[in-house]
Amino acid sequence: MKFSELGLNDALLKAIKRSGFEEATPIQEQTIPLALQGKDVIGQAQTGTGKTAAFGLPILQSIDKKEKAIQAIIQAIIQAIIIEPTRELAIQTQEELFRLGRDEHAHVQVVYGGADIRRQIRSLKQHAPSILVGTPGRLLDHLKRGTIDLDKVNTVVLDEADEMLDMGFIKDIESILKYAKNCKQTLLFSATMPKPILRIGEKFMKDPAIVQIKAKELTADLIDQYFVRAKESEKFDIMCRLIDVQGPDLALVFGRTKRRVDELTRGLQARGYNAAGIHGDLSQARRMAVLKRFREGKLDILVATDVAARGLDISGVTHVYNYDIPQDPDSYVHRIGRTGRAGQNGVSVTFVTPNEIGYMRTIEQLTKKKMSPIHLPTDDQALRGQLKQAKAEIEDLMKGDLGKYTQDASELLDNYSALDLVAAFLKNLAKDSTDIKVKITPEKPLSYKGDGRHGRGRRGHNNHGRGSGHGNYHRRRNSNNDYRHNGNRGRRGRGNGHEFAIKNKKD
Repeated sequence: MKFSELGLNDALLKAIKRSGFEEATPIQEQTIPLALQGKDVIGQAQTGTGKTAAFGLPILQSIDKKEKAIQAIIQAIIQAIIIEPTRELAIQTQEELFRLGRDEHAHVQVVYGGADIRRQIRSLKQHAPSILVGTPGRLLDHLKRGTIDLDKVNTVVLDEADEMLDMGFIKDIESILKYAKNCKQTLLFSATMPKPILRIGEKFMKDPAIVQIKAKELTADLIDQYFVRAKESEKFDIMCRLIDVQGPDLALVFGRTKRRVDELTRGLQARGYNAAGIHGDLSQARRMAVLKRFREGKLDILVATDVAARGLDISGVTHVYNYDIPQDPDSYVHRIGRTGRAGQNGVSVTFVTPNEIGYMRTIEQLTKKKMSPIHLPTDDQALRGQLKQAKAEIEDLMKGDLGKYTQDASELLDNYSALDLVAAFLKNLAKDSTDIKVKITPEKPLSYKGDGRHGRGRRGHNNHGRGSGHGNYHRRRNSNNDYRHNGNRGRRGRGNGHEFAIKNKKD
């Protein structure tokens, strides 16, 4: 169904067209008309199915223009509030609503933990938002301080409700909903519907319409799912060979802990890959800078923990590599849901140690789809992949102005053959996986206990999504890492047989 058939106004249709969208996704097609009618809605759909537009477009259309006009001269009259589990998802939602509501001149603001609350308070007074997006802990903090007022809120959105349950935010959410006692409409979205989520629906919603996206419409069906059975010490080299052969446009690599993310990132960079990592210990500014580079295609590989990547809405991810298998099957679904979006096929590869096969079987039962064993590429096949990428880079370089380099090129041709020069250039561009040895600190494999769902992490609201993943992973104390790198690296981080070792210092 086209967006023009859903009852949206011309300004929003113009914004949708500007964004390049024509047909609504199933969750949008079913939710938007209900929300425009003012009905409460419970929507069950996976991440990546277009939920932000499903609730955002009706909110933007229903904003009271008269109220909006007087906001510049009085305290902010918040007409809609959107609650998100993590700061990253809150920021992305605010950005998308701003883009969609540009022609409506919608004032959208975001508040989240980890940022200066005094600056947020000043911004709330100056910009008088009609739509407020935020994380539960920080929203509740503002409410207790009296810096936001929800008395005139018409619509409340609970996005990724099951994630907020997992993160220990349910009590905060209930408290926020009590502040919005005059709310006329509640929209709740969740990938799963555990009992605590259903209780919120019963307690705070009025005869909600239920929208469920059938399994065949979920993005996971567009993802080719593979597994690699390997020892802990083998995983990094195998992953590098797979990346070389598969040549992902944009790839996400998931590590279980913050230390793991740091080591994988540095190891990939040492091998010459354009990679960066995010986890809860990074500053907010650093995390957002990395995500911005990834979205803009200036990074090829993003390494992340589960929590740091929750709610990431990044288009164009072609491959997901689960360097560490998650012990929670739901986390697996969220991980691979970063690819296979907007009707495009994706690939996921999960590394499994012999002791973790039970977790893989539990995941297969949840997704109702078996992972296929992947054919492991040889070193020669990996080199072929590297050379293919190198040749593509050379072709890109040939498109530029080469005039000022011709004299030096001519001098080189006087001393070397053209064949030898091109071969040397390819050698410099290609990453020989045997050149730089990378050692990743081993971690104890997950000990499977049968149901695959034990040990789910719970966190209080003060954490604001700063953890490194779900469950009990038998972590050692975080320690300082000592990085040794001998020799010089080339432009893309390659060396000549030197070792890049990552070892763990004892506290």
